[in-house]
Amino acid sequence: MDYIFYFALTIGILVFIHEFGHFAAAKISGMRVDVFAVGLGKRLFGWNKKTGFSFGKLPKDFDGEGNTDYRLSMLPLGGYVKIAGMIDESFDASFADKEPQAYEFRAKPIWQKIFVITAGVLMNLLLAWIIFWGGNFFQGKPVTKTTTIGYIEQGSSADSLGLKHHDRIISINNVDVNYWEDVRVELFLNTLGEDINVTVQRDGVKKTIFIPRSAIPDDETQFNFLLPQGTRTVVTVVMKNSPALNAGLEANDVFLEINTIRVYSPKQATKIIKGNPGTEIPIVVLRGGDTLSLTVTPGEDGMIGIGIASGFIGESYYKTSGFFESFYIGWLDIVKMTDLTFNMLGKVFTGKIEFGKAFGGPVKIAQYAAKSADIGISSFLYFLALLSLSLAIINIMPFPVLDGGHLIIILIEGITKREIPVKIKIAIQNTGLILLLLLMAFIIYSDILSL
Repeated sequence: MDYIFYFALTIGILVFIHEFGHFAAAKISGMRVDVFAVGLGKRLFGWNKKTGFSFGKLPKDFDGEGNTDYRLSMLPLGGYVKIAGMIDESFDASFADKEPQAYEFRAKPIWQKIFVITAGVLMNLLLAWIIFWGGNFFQGKPVTKTTTIGYIEQGSSADSLGLKHHDRIISINNVDVNYWEDVRVELFLNTLGEDINVTVQRDGVKKTIFIPRSAIPDDETQFNFLLPQGTRTVVTVVMKNSPALNAGLEANDVFLEINTIRVYSPKQATKIIKGNPGTEIPIVVLRGGDTLSLTVTPGEDGMIGIGIASGFIGESYYKTSGFFESFYIGWLDIVKMTDLTFNMLGKVFTGKIEFGKAFGGPVKIAQYAAKSADIGISSFLYFLALLSLSLAIINIMPFPVLDGGHLIIILIEGITKREIPVKIKIAIQNTGLILLLLLMAFIIYSDILSL
């Protein structure tokens, strides 16, 4: 239910912002907007000045006489704005045999048509820009002041590659890294689909380690591939009437040692505790600024009744920016993400990245929306900004049905000074819609396979 709720919320916000751009631009340009719909398919309910609030379909011969019908439709997978005198996703061409009216899209100059058709993309860009600005101004960017590896699990993928505890990462594919955030970006984003060379400093000597792409997880949250120095295991909750409570453990305690073994990851802590059922073991925890030595006896099931998670106790902070500087940095974020997106698309077409790993449909959107919301509002907003930017990039592509496809038609008509026949426009729209539906079906299929 969380997935469904956050999917509907995310798509609802993005669709509303996008379609509002078209709607506002059309109104400013003096065009008549017959429908403003969030969702696709059957009309569930809506409101207009002529009939007021109503459920279900409007009569087939309904004429809003310039009044917009604001509606919610059945399928929460998109939305649309129906502008008078325009061939769009509704395929309504009833106006074609009539004289153009001053309030119709087809009667307006080319610059107004371009303004209306690109306004949705501009609104999605604006939403992403505002969120990036807010993140830089109010919260700032996280800065983890280390590039040193804190823990390598024995027998793990990183261990088999030759990486060691206390290796300080200097560069990845010849790109210098100064903070752990740089390491993450280079490992999981900028080098997607590529093998990498990691240069580390070990005992004062530089060493370059080759890492094939297959050894790097697609999602860094799947398991701890690399952990920065300063990562520890934090107690998130202590159950009532549990061995942990009897031992004196408290929420926010940080495990330093369990059974005389230095502890870095939740997986490592769980393995040690489960390996000692019914046996009293010593533990060392950090509480506030104090180091405490305790003992705990796991139950016969190897449990002590706690929840644990990774935490960072090293030097880190959030770097904030000024009011106006945040706008500039936010725009740089958009430029970087746009460049990354086209770079990724190029790798998909050249076969370096699998299609299913680069694109996500409703299932993945629902998953990531729910996960980001669980982390906090700032994480959810950042995810929303990335999706809004992705929607803008996809929509401006010159593909039939999308805004970019409409833009190409407008430009062709502007250059030739002749309107493309309605039948051809409808054929283009139909072809584009079929291809788009097939693509969506494949993406959803890939989403389901990845579950």
